[in-house]
Amino acid sequence: MLHIKNLSVSAGKKSILKNFNLDINDSEIHVLMGPNGVGKSTVCKSIMHQFDYDILDGTIIYNEFDITHSKTYEIARHGIYYIAQSPVEVEGITNAELLRSAMNEQGIKMDIFEFNRKCLEVCKKLNIPKTFLHRHVNVGMSGGERKKNELLQMFLLQPSLVLLDEIDSGLDVDALKIVGENLKDYVRETHASLFVITHQQALIDLLEPDFVHILKDGRIIESGTKELAKEIEKFGFLRANNVSGSELSE
Repeated sequence: MLHIKNLSVSAGKKSILKNFNLDINDSEIHVLMGPNGVGKSTVCKSIMHQFDYDILDGTIIYNEFDITHSKTYEIARHGIYYIAQSPVEVEGITNAELLRSAMNEQGIKMDIFEFNRKCLEVCKKLNIPKTFLHRHVNVGMSGGERKKNELLQMFLLQPSLVLLDEIDSGLDVDALKIVGENLKDYVRETHASLFVITHQQALIDLLEPDFVHILKDGRIIESGTKELAKEIEKFGFLRANNVSGSELSE
């Protein structure tokens, strides 16, 4: 599915990722952890080729397509969906209008009755009112509501790879459980893959990821199972060598 090889990225004059490597296969859930400011969000923004990030070297291959220097809309058409830390507001366009337009762009054929049925079904799953469909995109919504709104779009657009940058921020305990369970359901139903940036052990427990990675100095320095995340929660990113056998300190 996704194959990132020797990726080096800068923003402005600052080097952020250096020979970054990552492979994600179908139906896998990967979690990326690391101290604040090490470049975790840069991984997502580089995959989506956000305009203010410069790819200096390396390749990003998705389902055999080289998307390293593709436009963001082209990358989205390949089936990659990005949920940012702070989803933006879009005034003047309702969620329903955005979804219908995006689905048409993706070639997803669904008549208005099937569209309404599917939307109501997803609203119920996410415990959000059906009035969300008629609200302007993310306008006046709390952080938690915005994240659920992005998941509503995910369920309708059916991407094959979902990048989630701290989806847990702004969520209370109940909302976190709803989001985590629905993400697991989405992977199970669609065989999509998730790439999740989080510090939350509660979310990791809900998702039961296949792999947990630690980012430092612009590259992944350690990978493991969800047990690695538990070590980090207990000992921190600067844990001693005799805990894990690898050095995470400066």
